[in-house]
Amino acid sequence: MSDVNLNSGSFLFSSPPSSSHSFISSLPSLSSSTSPFENGVMLYMLYLSKEEMQMFKQLLVDQNPRPSSVKITWDQVKTARWAEVVHLLIEYFPGRLAWDVTHDIFAKMNQMKLCLRVQMELNDLLPHLEPEDLNLRGTQMNLEEGESDGLQEYKLHVMNQYSALWNKHTWPRNHRDFFYQDIDRHEGLLPCVFLPRRPQGRQPKTVVLQGVAGVGKTTLAHKVMLEWAENKFYPHKTWYAFYIHCPEVAQVDQQSLFEMMAHRWPGSQMLMSRVMSKPEQLLLLLDGFEELTWALMDRPEDLSKDWSQKLPASVLLASLLSRKMLPEATLLVLLRDSSWRTLKPFLKCPFLITLTGFSVAERAQYFRTYFGNKRQAGEALCFVTGNTILFSMCQVPVVCWMVCLCLKQQMERGANLAHAYPNATAVFVQYLSSVFPAKARNLPSETHQEQLKGLCHMAAEGMWNKRLVFGKKDLEQAKLDETAMDALLSANIFRRVAGDEDHYVFALLSFQEFFAALLYVLHFPQRLANFQLLDRVQVLRLIAHPRRKRNHLAHMGLFLFGLLNVRCTHAVEQSFGCKLSLGNKKKLLKVAAVSHECDSPTVYHRVPQLFYYLHEIQEEAFVSQILHDCHKATLIIRQNKDMQVSAFCLKHCQHLREMELTVTLTITKGSSLDPDPLSCARPEGSNRCFLWWQDLCSVFRTHGNLEVLAVTNSFMEPDAVKVLSTALKHPQCKLQKLMLEDCSITLKSLHDLARSLKSNPKLKTLILRSSSLEKSGIYYLSLAQLKRLSLENCDSTLLCSDSLISPLKDNTVLTHLSLAGNALKDQGAKQLWDALQHSKCPLQRLVLRNCALTSDCCQDMASALGKNKTLKSLDLGLNSLKDKGVILFCGGLMSPDSGLQILELEGCLFTSVCCQALASMLLNHQSLRYLDLSKNDIGLSGRLLLCEAFQKRKSRAKVVLWEEVGHTGAESSCSTLTLGLTGPSYGSQWAATTSPPRILKDQQPMAASWDLTPEVRS
Repeated sequence: MSDVNLNSGSFLFSSPPSSSHSFISSLPSLSSSTSPFENGVMLYMLYLSKEEMQMFKQLLVDQNPRPSSVKITWDQVKTARWAEVVHLLIEYFPGRLAWDVTHDIFAKMNQMKLCLRVQMELNDLLPHLEPEDLNLRGTQMNLEEGESDGLQEYKLHVMNQYSALWNKHTWPRNHRDFFYQDIDRHEGLLPCVFLPRRPQGRQPKTVVLQGVAGVGKTTLAHKVMLEWAENKFYPHKTWYAFYIHCPEVAQVDQQSLFEMMAHRWPGSQMLMSRVMSKPEQLLLLLDGFEELTWALMDRPEDLSKDWSQKLPASVLLASLLSRKMLPEATLLVLLRDSSWRTLKPFLKCPFLITLTGFSVAERAQYFRTYFGNKRQAGEALCFVTGNTILFSMCQVPVVCWMVCLCLKQQMERGANLAHAYPNATAVFVQYLSSVFPAKARNLPSETHQEQLKGLCHMAAEGMWNKRLVFGKKDLEQAKLDETAMDALLSANIFRRVAGDEDHYVFALLSFQEFFAALLYVLHFPQRLANFQLLDRVQVLRLIAHPRRKRNHLAHMGLFLFGLLNVRCTHAVEQSFGCKLSLGNKKKLLKVAAVSHECDSPTVYHRVPQLFYYLHEIQEEAFVSQILHDCHKATLIIRQNKDMQVSAFCLKHCQHLREMELTVTLTITKGSSLDPDPLSCARPEGSNRCFLWWQDLCSVFRTHGNLEVLAVTNSFMEPDAVKVLSTALKHPQCKLQKLMLEDCSITLKSLHDLARSLKSNPKLKTLILRSSSLEKSGIYYLSLAQLKRLSLENCDSTLLCSDSLISPLKDNTVLTHLSLAGNALKDQGAKQLWDALQHSKCPLQRLVLRNCALTSDCCQDMASALGKNKTLKSLDLGLNSLKDKGVILFCGGLMSPDSGLQILELEGCLFTSVCCQALASMLLNHQSLRYLDLSKNDIGLSGRLLLCEAFQKRKSRAKVVLWEEVGHTGAESSCSTLTLGLTGPSYGSQWAATTSPPRILKDQQPMAASWDLTPEVRS
């Protein structure tokens, strides 16, 4: 399955791009995993201008038909967009013929570069393409005159049904200023839904459009139906399109697929039968799964192939999704994020497209269009971008309108926006209280209170139990009578489920989440506790970090914390006319503050959910209490909201000891002349994201317990590195351990960072991995205060000259050094050993793992080790030392001056030939207590030699021999052989386990190579 993320928006109203070139420039890179064209074929068609595309289509129509192919007409390509042309080519010209035809046309157009692209792609795809003689297009269904009239009548019915939905003032009905904004890239992306994909070059038969509630999935489905009826959607394709809203299907106890579709096409039964007999010409759009009140049938034996068989709705829909029924049909499935995991097991090879709503630029354009007045739009936009949680909610077009409406009302009153809206929740308070029907109906206060509480109870029960659809029984329990529901429907707080007058859903999921949260702050005077108490399990569910899915309660929790803000509480009491209780605030404090460490990030939760909640409450004393015992924070910062909430919360983690950061957000110091309207420059000319980064880095000088920092998999601009460097060299910075791994940082920034670290005397451990140091390596080697330094996988030229070795000669504190993964080669190793022989460096642990060493450097190592009494641990794993090198090396360990206790020779390509030298070394070098010989083929004879040497050892120390056993086939495994010598008899005790010692395998995020073995600890 492919997973594509359409950052373009919610596919509302759009106009075609002025040219394909401008369209391309507005899209992600074609190679990007977020591109809507992932694995698509013939993507080079995008590079044709509008005029060139017209020429291509004309030449395609003029092309002489190939044997057994059907001639293409101008009507089929006249309105076709680039991806639809690709679809047509592959539909009409099976196998390689589509590429041959395309190549011929590009040659006639003198597009030689594109001819080369065609040939390259064909060579890549050729092994996977269908045979040329296979006509994938099939036979078009010929309709008689009366049947053709029936089809046109159905298309007119579809146009009448769906064109009304494009009226820009239809929802909500009670607000005339509501409008949809055109999405510029809609016309360019819509035809890509069924773009043929690699490797077979076929169109996906099942496409899933996934997105949050309100993002525009149903709107897109309606748009597809309308364009199909107008012969604009894949005009060459003989498709018969049907939009199926699943809750409507559920209203009939049992029906066949034929009956269900015939109901949507009130035409000839005979015509419908002919359509069903050609399932490859069916396009089915399935929507509304989240509104079903029952689960789909998941027993394979209950599914059916027969489209004429009457079936329960759960079996009928499951049979369609699983392709048991009509496997040749094309499905377009529309889902909320929350439904994906439920339906995924039913789907066969789905192509997943995620709709993310309005992009940042589209949100800004919406504000400008809505306000009209440039000054007001700028003021509103500046405010909302300062609250990244609120701004992210504006991805949903309806919420974007709602925010604009509320801000405009406050601005017209001359109110201070920051005071009126202390958080995102306050905007929902204003909007929902303004449309809540109590005031309009002049209800008595008691009746209003009861209905509000009933509504909140129903919303909360639905959230806890993942129920979005409510029936008559639910309404009765909530004390919402017919009059109350009519008022809520009129206010667009609720809407009826399509085709079902007795079931309702909240008009927006956000509304249900808000009222569910409101339940837990409402005052209940008749109760002993006077509020709806949250239990411990419920609190933990709110702040949970589900590993493999989103927390569906996240927005409910956000609103709950937001409602506990003092100013927001006051606004609720004034606007809703009800009393609130803050009793649950203590419960939240008690439960949320239990954990001493924040949860680790997941795919869906880059920052702890609790951080977002605490930012929403905006009460520093409360936040400080909850985060009092937070000792470690692991954060992935990819969006502005991640940065803002992290900076806010970390300031209150006064006992923080360790921080792990991944930063992929571009952080630059904005200019006061920055033309970007979203930068919203401050007086000092810095944009907000840069200021939040400064706030985040300030914790290194304000938090006295913060001693460990790891920055991994990050892209950091020079401005961001400069801020971090300044914080780390501050006199109050207590950092002792720093790791940078897989960080994209410029060489100049690395130099600047090294100079800053040099002025921090408290820093004792530095780990740099997978960074291109080049000449900056000397700066890090010259950090005289370091006790542990790791420069791993940094540069092939590291330590290749005397100038880089020389800093080690004068170092008097370095005890641990890792240069693993750098191609030192023999010459670099010789220089290193020479430097260590003539230095005052008290080195105890040295890691030269995977450094491209051979046997040629082993004599120098042996000589140095024979004279070095401080080195206790050495890792030479994954170097091509072979038998010759090991024999030379063992000779150096015969010296009684050598203090080596730990030796790792994993994967050094030696055999049993060198085992005699190893055995002699073991007998003469009594201080050695750990030896790793794994992944070397020493054979049975080698093992026997070593076993005999162990038995003769006089040392009482424990010796661990790592040895590879079972070298052949899939049964190869490692065993640990442990020898303990105790008492005068020196009796051997061997113990075998099937896995290596934990200290060798369980590498922690902040571990360096020296931590992978039981090294001597100073």
